Amino acid sequence: MTMPEYMRFDDGAVQFRLRLAVSLLSGKPLLIKNIRPDEDEPGLRDYEANFLRLIDLLTNGSTIEINSTGTQLKFIPGGLLGGYKLEHVCPESRSLGWFLEGLLPIAMFGKNSLELTLKGSTDSLYSDPSPEYLQMTVVPLMVKFGVGGDDEAPPPKIQVLNRGTVSFTCPAIKELSPIDLTDAGKIKRIRGTARSCRIPPSSTARVAYACKGLLHRLLPDVWIHTDAQKGASPSLNILLTSESTTGVLLSAEYSMDPSNSSRKELPEDVGMRGASLLLEEIRRGGCVDTTSQSLALLLMCLGPEDVARIRVGTLSQYTVHALRLYRRAFGIEFKLKTDEASRTILCSCLGSGYVNMARAAT
Repeated sequence: MTMPEYMRFDDGAVQFRLRLAVSLLSGKPLLIKNIRPDEDEPGLRDYEANFLRLIDLLTNGSTIEINSTGTQLKFIPGGLLGGYKLEHVCPESRSLGWFLEGLLPIAMFGKNSLELTLKGSTDSLYSDPSPEYLQMTVVPLMVKFGVGGDDEAPPPKIQVLNRGTVSFTCPAIKELSPIDLTDAGKIKRIRGTARSCRIPPSSTARVAYACKGLLHRLLPDVWIHTDAQKGASPSLNILLTSESTTGVLLSAEYSMDPSNSSRKELPEDVGMRGASLLLEEIRRGGCVDTTSQSLALLLMCLGPEDVARIRVGTLSQYTVHALRLYRRAFGIEFKLKTDEASRTILCSCLGSGYVNMARAAT
């Protein structure tokens, strides 16, 4: 049996997690070169090597080869297994949300449902999405594609057990459902949570007050919960989600960086910045927010052999590179049409008809 040709990338660890996910789903081996060759500490970072160990835990038959300097990776995908009561410890150099975000494209295509407990840092680092953000926005998007949410299987769930432990469950599905997500509707309510850790609880109230002061200019139905918690490091952040009349969810979050001594931020600054980020997502329009674009388009590629459509706002640079990756791996080309009236982009493609053969055989 001949090995398929490697998907070769010479630009280092760009889209590291997404390329691994696409390799697993397409069955094409991966070759990544020039991983930070000119830096003082060349090669893979600890969190990237840890993510490879996590992939190895969830698959059977995957081959991972890293050269002596860590600047080159060869990955031959195996079969996705899923599994029950699995545990994995992540380094605190990246948030647990970073690892969860990398698992979301592949978690539903295992032989078995997935029950995974991750341990590490739940603080927002490097603008990583928080577990709460993924549960609030990305999980409902996955349900729209037919990932759980019916009588046969519960929907995926991301639950913060404590500040340092996150539980992730996801059902194994045979195939995705077709999607036509084009009606963004009108914003009818905004909900949010202001969280603090090792910072006076009054700070969360100040964050919420400043945030509502700006959002009330858009609509009156704004409610923000405050939550003061215990944890390893001081943090202050806010997560906001808007819901439209058609059930579209758009989210944004912002975290204070306590390590940045050159820029002192007041709780009011955190609230205003969080509100501004959400208002920017609403201004861009569309039915998915910027962070969810690449996942939504990937699930469209894997959908039934029928036309799938999603309306998005401005395409991020990350999403543009993701579209090129999908064309290379799956041969799927998207049709992008600009709607001048709403200043949004209508993305459509013909799905590849991906079927989870491991799940179909059980």
